[in-house]
Amino acid sequence: MNSDGAGQLPNGSAGARAQEPREVGSTQAGPTTLPATAAETTADRPWPLHLLSEKLKAHLERAPAAWVEGQVIEVNRRAAMCFVTLRDVDAEVSLPLTIRGNVLSRLELPLEHGSRVVAQLKPDFWLKTGRLSMQTWQIRQVGLGDLLARIERLRQSLAAEGLFAARLRKPLPLLPHRIGLITGRGSDAMKDVLRNASLRWPAVEFEVREVAVQGVGCVGQVTAALAELDAMPSVDVIIITRGGGSLEDLLPFSSEEMVRAVAAARTPVVSAIGHEADRPLLDEVADLRASTPTDAAKRVVPDVAEEFQRIQQSRLQLSRAIDSLVSRETERLTHLRSRPVLAQPEGMVSVRVDDVERLRGRARLAVTTAVARDTDRVHHLRSQIRSLSPQNTLDRGYAVVQLEDGSIARDAGATPPGALLKIRLARGELAASALAPTPSARPTDPKETS
Repeated sequence: MNSDGAGQLPNGSAGARAQEPREVGSTQAGPTTLPATAAETTADRPWPLHLLSEKLKAHLERAPAAWVEGQVIEVNRRAAMCFVTLRDVDAEVSLPLTIRGNVLSRLELPLEHGSRVVAQLKPDFWLKTGRLSMQTWQIRQVGLGDLLARIERLRQSLAAEGLFAARLRKPLPLLPHRIGLITGRGSDAMKDVLRNASLRWPAVEFEVREVAVQGVGCVGQVTAALAELDAMPSVDVIIITRGGGSLEDLLPFSSEEMVRAVAAARTPVVSAIGHEADRPLLDEVADLRASTPTDAAKRVVPDVAEEFQRIQQSRLQLSRAIDSLVSRETERLTHLRSRPVLAQPEGMVSVRVDDVERLRGRARLAVTTAVARDTDRVHHLRSQIRSLSPQNTLDRGYAVVQLEDGSIARDAGATPPGALLKIRLARGELAASALAPTPSARPTDPKETS
């Protein structure tokens, strides 16, 4: 394979010849034809080893070149070649590379241990040794500006999804009973958090997970520890911390995998990565960002001395409030007792007695007046009735003459002689007998008679 990356095999090469089935050996039945594909091989019809190697080489040469990113962990320079071992930045995977001299000459800076690069690779298979190597066609060093630009693009993409929205941030518990701590093995950051948190609240408990906080394996170990602690109901809050470092050291805390893992956690997460100037993407998605590990311990647990002081202040304020209330109500009662209505409470009754007597007199007068008026009216009506009474007429000397049948005699001519009569006077009655009517008598008007 040429170094310019064409990757094309001339006609008649080993790769081309591998496509043609070959005859090996002969028997009385004739020559034996080799299987065309690996699936057709059997124990009775195997491939020669060189044919397998040729087919592998032909297959690999058809594979396209790919750009990969990694960190240089080993450099072995020779006359015209350079053998480099490249390691994945987030996983325990490494790959040896073969770089020709003309490719290395195009680099602005020489490759060194720890350099972060992107390389265009194409697999190459050596027929004689059966060794697979990765030929490097192009290689570029990833500078600080490239890393920052990549982080910024990821920041904008995740922000557009809403992962950094303030509404998604969960509040920290007021007093966590158990704190999950993800930190480096034996790191100063772990000691700072444990010491400061215990000094502030001695009863606090920790669930510590010591992981790699930089380099290969950091992302996988941190996310695994986060998932483990998030699944524990006893853990109230999780702190992810390390003690600062270069941009390259903090790159795992800006990986998309870790950011999404923190966003998906149900337990509140505190980010305490580096110092005040360090701002990995983990700080954007965490529920709380602490500038240092010590700051994280101070912000997660309260200070027991300060809490006792606040309790004392609250008790003093409550006592003052009660005393003030009692004093105010005492003054109010004294003021009420000094009022005339409470100084002489019988005055209220005396005033009401006078009112009752006055009203009673008015009622009595009204009743007496009404009775007198109605009495006069009754006497008047009685006088009217008596003046119209027949008894009153009799009292004036008149009499009522009734016939035997009880009818009133009104006409003397109509009364037969000898008829028995009953004469009713003002007092008593007389029995009489009718004689002949007097000639001079004249008819009288019944109304005048009555």
